[in-house]
Amino acid sequence: MSFQPTGEGKARNEEGDAMNVVAFNGSPRKDGNTSLMLETVCKALQEEGIETELVHLADGKVGGCIACGRCYERKDGRCAVTTDPLNDYLDKMKAADGILFGSPTYFSGLTPELKALMDRSFYVARANGHLFRRKVGAAVVAVRRAGSIHVFDSINHFFLIAQMIVPGSTYWNMGFGKNKGEVEGDEEGMDTMVALGKNMAWLMKRL
Repeated sequence: MSFQPTGEGKARNEEGDAMNVVAFNGSPRKDGNTSLMLETVCKALQEEGIETELVHLADGKVGGCIACGRCYERKDGRCAVTTDPLNDYLDKMKAADGILFGSPTYFSGLTPELKALMDRSFYVARANGHLFRRKVGAAVVAVRRAGSIHVFDSINHFFLIAQMIVPGSTYWNMGFGKNKGEVEGDEEGMDTMVALGKNMAWLMKRL
């Protein structure tokens, strides 16, 4: 699902290409609270001239890392396992100026779908000269009540060890809701998503 800028013109990087962000929804629900929050961040990015694409991991799940180490041996920027869409997702991340990862809170942790994607893609990136270095990265977390800070921190750990740059917002990037759509009633949470998108765009334009 790709979204075009709705603001005044497209923002462009130093190569002259339109700036873009790829967002990954780690929830098994394609239309749940995590997706709604990511869409809100993407809309704010579009208003700043940034192209966005929302990828639902529910459409093509990836398996966990099998610790074969072949990405360090081959150094071709690819994962040796080709039976799932990991390399397609990896290509999207390599081509993006910014990356968003969204997850609901599962027992104070991120979903296994998102964890598998991050484990494998960041390992390949590290094996090939830190492919995500100086890209902008941000985490978005849906939560019923508690545990979201651990999910937020876990995703940020990936960004920081990959030498990525993480923007802030008006609060930690979380929204409260249990059933589908309930997060829209969290006014502060949704405002946090809007501010995150604007801050992410501001940072990307200055790097």
